[in-house]
This record gives sequence, C-alpha cells and structure tokens, in this order.
Amino acid sequence: MVAGMWIIAFYLLGTVAGKEVCYPRLGCFTDDPPWSGVPGRLLTGLPDSPEHMHISFSLYTRETGNNSQVISAIKSSTIQNSHFSSHRKTSFIIHGFGSTGKKGWVVEMCLLLLEVENINCIAVDWEEGAKGTYISAVNNIRVIGAEVAYFINTLQKLFRYSPDEIHLIGHSLGAHTAGEAGRRIQGIRRITGLDPAGPYFEGTPPEVRLDPSDANFVDVIHSNAAHFPAVGLGMYNTTGHLDFYPNGGTVMPGCNDLIPEMKPSDFEVMIADATVIGGCHHSRSHEFYFESILYPTGYLGYPCETYKSFESGDCFPCPQEGCPMMGHYADKFPAKLKRVNQKYFLNTAADPPFTAWRQKVFIKLSGVKKTRGDINLVFHDTEGNTKEYEITSGLLSQDQVYTKYLDVEINPKHIKEIEFLWNKAIFTLLWARLGAETIKIIHGEDGHMSTFCGRGTVTYGVPQLLTPC
Repeated sequence: MVAGMWIIAFYLLGTVAGKEVCYPRLGCFTDDPPWSGVPGRLLTGLPDSPEHMHISFSLYTRETGNNSQVISAIKSSTIQNSHFSSHRKTSFIIHGFGSTGKKGWVVEMCLLLLEVENINCIAVDWEEGAKGTYISAVNNIRVIGAEVAYFINTLQKLFRYSPDEIHLIGHSLGAHTAGEAGRRIQGIRRITGLDPAGPYFEGTPPEVRLDPSDANFVDVIHSNAAHFPAVGLGMYNTTGHLDFYPNGGTVMPGCNDLIPEMKPSDFEVMIADATVIGGCHHSRSHEFYFESILYPTGYLGYPCETYKSFESGDCFPCPQEGCPMMGHYADKFPAKLKRVNQKYFLNTAADPPFTAWRQKVFIKLSGVKKTRGDINLVFHDTEGNTKEYEITSGLLSQDQVYTKYLDVEINPKHIKEIEFLWNKAIFTLLWARLGAETIKIIHGEDGHMSTFCGRGTVTYGVPQLLTPC
C-alpha cells in the first residue's frame, strides 16, 4: 500500500533528482546550460509541475460566440465533443508574466480573430505559473511550451491535424513559450512574438528563446526593447524572420510610464517591479497586433538597419519587392523568408488604432519673397476626419521648396483635400501674405506621387484649401 502511494505521488508531482525534474507526458527538465549558467541567464531553479500551474486551454469558435469550451489533451474526448474543427486553422494565444488567459487581451484577441476568420482560437492560461517571481515564471515556460506541444501532438493523433495549420501568438514570456513549443514540434506554420521578454533571454542560445527555426515563419514586434541606457522588458536583438521595431522599438508614443535609465547592476530591481516599469510600452505590441487585424494597411514596415536611418528618410520609399505589414498580415509579404533577422521600422500614432502612413511632403510657396513664421498642413479625409502637422518654422522663402517626412494618421487613399496654414513671427508685417502653390506627396508604399494645387495667398491664421490637380 505504501509503495503504491509513492508511485502515485511520483506521477502526480514529478520527481526531483539533483538538477533535473521529470513530469509524465512532458519529459525531463534540467537546469544545465544553456538553461542556466550561461551569460545573460545566471538564474536558478526548475519549472513547477503542470498540475501546480493549473494550465488550461479554452476554445473559442464562431459557434461558441463570446463563450468558450475548456478542452484538454489529457481528456481528448473534450476536444472531440467540442466545436473544434479539423477543417479550420488554429491559433493559440499565450500570455506572459503576471497575466491571464481567462480574460483581458487574450480573450479579446480570440474574439476579434473570429470576426475576420473562421478559425479555432485557443486561449492558453497559465496564470498560476505566471504570478510568482519573474525568475520562477521564466523557468515555468518550459513546461507550458511542452504542454502546448503535447496538445498539438494530440491534435495530430486525433485528427491527423497538420502543424502547418497552426499559428502560435505569444506576448513577452508567452513568445518564448511559443518558441519552446515550436522547438518540440517541427513544421508549425507561424509563430508571432509580441515583444518577447528580454531579461534572461537576450543574447542566449537559440534553444532557450524564440528563434527563426521554431516555425516555418516567425515574425516579431518589439515595443519595449532594452536598449541601454534605457531599460525595457523586451528583447532588442532580432529573433525572427521579420523583426518590426515600431517607433524604434523601445518607447511608444501615448505611453506615460517612464522608461528609467539604469546601470546593469540595477537589473534585478527592474525585474522585481516588472509589471510597473514599461508596462504600457510592453503591452503596445499586442495592442498593435490587435488593431492590425482591422487595419491591414496602416502598419507598413520599412527595411532599414537603424531607426535613425529610417527617421532621416534613408529607407524611403519601399524597395521594389515591397514592404511587409507589421502584425496579423505580415505573412502576406512575398519576401518574408528571403532571409532571417530582417529589420523593419515604422512610426505609429499615439492612440488607437495607432495606424500611420509614411509620406514625403514637398511645399512650394507663393506670396512675399521672405518672411518669418511657421507652416502647418491639415489633412482632410472623405469621412470628415482631420489631422494637423507642423512642416517648418523660421525663415520662409518663396524660392525654397520645403520638405518633410510625415507619418500621417489618415489613409492617403482617403485624403480629399489639404489645408495650408501659416502663422507669423512676432515682428512679421501684418499685411504679409503666403500661399502654397503646390503640395506634392510621395507615398512610401509604392513611391506614387499625388499633387494638390492652391490658388492665391492668405494672411496668417487663415486657411488655404488645396485640392488634387
């Protein structure tokens, strides 16, 4: 009887032997290198058992509506009796540290995906394994990844379901969880890493973190990359086929939480407060992905080596092979597998839906020969939306063409008219008049040029309307 109890305890709790722990179905986990004791990963500990973490898989389909069905690979009848269909593609959504898969962005992502695609969407919850210390959560993702792989194996056995039908979407530690599942199951169609966690993953061997070999296609959004002296929660280095760096990848417009400057020795302090520091910037990655589902053209990424080069216009417009869209439709890019570690940069708006279209604007002035002041343009679309942008300030000359790269929040295909506005400097003559003779716009996506023409001149503060010509 006693021996039988020990056998049951072995299967329920796993067995720890030195630096290794083994769990039924999932195999054994060690803390040997590269899992610990390598540069950038000087951590200790082993993953908790799957039972301790209460891992669950909730299925959302068009049949379930806003509700879900809890399904289990251990009790495969729950999958067979659910609305899971082997004739549909499947997306797994995996949260990160301190989060949950039972509510919030994970569920919202599933419901939105179902609006645009008839798929199986599975929300993976490992809240109990993600709520302790950050280091324990880092260790735990190996078991979560093994559980996702076990689930995919079960689908293969039950339905002859191909991994090529599967898309794993993971945020922060969830991105590396997806990588662990992909390391175990070859042939997964796509993994999307949403700001993959940086601490204990940056600069580590590929086995430990998300990398391009984990799926047929790996795309990554970096929104809070740790780039010293700034400290962030995400990775800075490329870790996919296509790596997108919106707004440079570290600090996101519209986020008010500060990204402090710290010494490497302060690193553990940052980890201890990981849910506070950079939280908004870190979360932007899954917010960008969410919005990209509905706005497929507003997240164009430009191939560039650095954000500075992108900002200065060195990588404008898109090359002949085109540019990929960051987010849900990144897999539509024909050259996505041309090589690994392709870097793409873009700017976004500060508020939802965060979309922006990069354009190069040229303004030719008419009116007084020279004056001082500033020039703004107001874009109007066909639905009555407007957005104002400053072009230049200082000496304004009739002989000069003023140029600026703008990330306009209005889709260029919907621009109906443009207003030219100028304001005088303190000592500018009251009767001075200026106008925009022409405004030419080069669109970043295809290099196409649009021209808007104006008539006459206006005094300061009075708008001049320009229409396509």
